[in-house]
Amino acid sequence: MANISPIPSATRWLCACSFWLAVAACGGGSSNAVTPPLPAMPVTVQITTLRSDLASPWSMAYLPSGEMLVSQRAGSLLRLGSNGQSSAGVSGILPVNASGQGGLLGLAVDPDFASTPWVYWAFSEPGSGSETGLTGTAVARGRLVGNALLDVAVVFRQQPKTSGSGHYGARLVFARDKTLFITLGERQLGSPAQDLLQTLGKVVRIQRDGSIPSDNPTFATAALPGIWSLGHRNVQGAALHPDTGALWTSEHGPQGGDEVNLDRAGGNYGWPVASYGCNYGDPVGDACRIGGGVHAPAFVEPLTYWVPTSVAPAGLLFYTGKLIPQWTGNLFSGALAGQALWRMVVSSSAVLSREALLTDLQERIRDVAQAPDGAIMLLTDSGKLLRLAP
Repeated sequence: MANISPIPSATRWLCACSFWLAVAACGGGSSNAVTPPLPAMPVTVQITTLRSDLASPWSMAYLPSGEMLVSQRAGSLLRLGSNGQSSAGVSGILPVNASGQGGLLGLAVDPDFASTPWVYWAFSEPGSGSETGLTGTAVARGRLVGNALLDVAVVFRQQPKTSGSGHYGARLVFARDKTLFITLGERQLGSPAQDLLQTLGKVVRIQRDGSIPSDNPTFATAALPGIWSLGHRNVQGAALHPDTGALWTSEHGPQGGDEVNLDRAGGNYGWPVASYGCNYGDPVGDACRIGGGVHAPAFVEPLTYWVPTSVAPAGLLFYTGKLIPQWTGNLFSGALAGQALWRMVVSSSAVLSREALLTDLQERIRDVAQAPDGAIMLLTDSGKLLRLAP
């Protein structure tokens, strides 16, 4: 096998055995006894580095033409050719606050892009006036004409803006009914995730123009419009199940307790009252699990979780391609602290088994997407665009 090269277009072949090692071997202390390791499966794929010059890329989204949009955290949007190598800057992005974990974040392309070429993006919006010095996750949209975004407008703002520079969340996913899911971190404040009069630590659902769907969930107490679910810490992955159309999400725990969830309307996912993780500063172990760890019956149990070490899941993809048929229907998640690509075998409502792949790359994998030809595409914090295919 050739060693992976830092220059674009370099490739490396992965032996089949590297995809069926037990989780304990692939994932170290991040394994979870609740979710067993995957059985052996002969798969051989090639990793191709399409480019390595991106600047803190965060999200990618495909256009119907096969071109790709890539957000870079400092505030620039790139339009890449279908080969991933040619690129042009896209104008019209609103100013971002790129300190800490903030910046230009999640991307989504309108499901009717061919007739209404809207592009949506999440970003950490700097405050003004009485909110000067504060930031909050916002979502804007603009019509993509050539390499320019026109008629740009903000369609959602997290409430309230806060100080600090972490836990923006900011993944965007269109539902089958063309409403838009937005994931929102709790800005490292904890308790607002349980407060329905704030949208910190929530998933919200809006119409494409920012209005609120009439069939959003209702709550027993007063709630801000748009809230779909609550009790989230920092959701960094979101995708629709290909069979059910349900929203699945992944989020960061504190010390351990990273989760994959089936995100149901009106669901409460427990943070900061219950977590399989431990508060920062506590010795890591079963005794320190927040609220005892188990979420039920007060809160929704995660489908799978990682203990005792956090993997920091980022990006989420249900693979529906045929290029790698052994993986069709599997769920994939990047990992930042874990520096891996996690593969999960799932049913309509459960994670059945999982394994960590690509651990030897030593890359923080920020986003995962499926190319039109069925290849799996990865963005790394180091600035690489990687392609996995036979």
